[in-house]
Amino acid sequence: MSTPTVTPVRQNEADLQSEETAQADRPWVTVVWNDPVNLMSYVTHVFMKVFGYPKDKATQLMLDVHEKGRAVVSSGPRERMEGDTATLHGYGLWATIQHDQ
Repeated sequence: MSTPTVTPVRQNEADLQSEETAQADRPWVTVVWNDPVNLMSYVTHVFMKVFGYPKDKATQLMLDVHEKGRAVVSSGPRERMEGDTATLHGYGLWATIQHDQ
């Protein structure tokens, strides 16, 4: 019995550019992660103050962080998400940026 040989498929330049464009079109998001330090009321307050969210939305996002371990709190260009992340770090929250999935 012989083992089949797999030949790598070569992508053409148009395919590579298409993939890069698709990657660039995906927005960036700021993700807040659950931590054992901050009170739920404090996290809600930060979301209201930083993003101007009404209390109901801020509370729902806080509950997502608490129950699911994370919540997407903003989306947009990378530079703005980096700024949001830095602001949240200033309030002591654990936040990161990533491409939206």
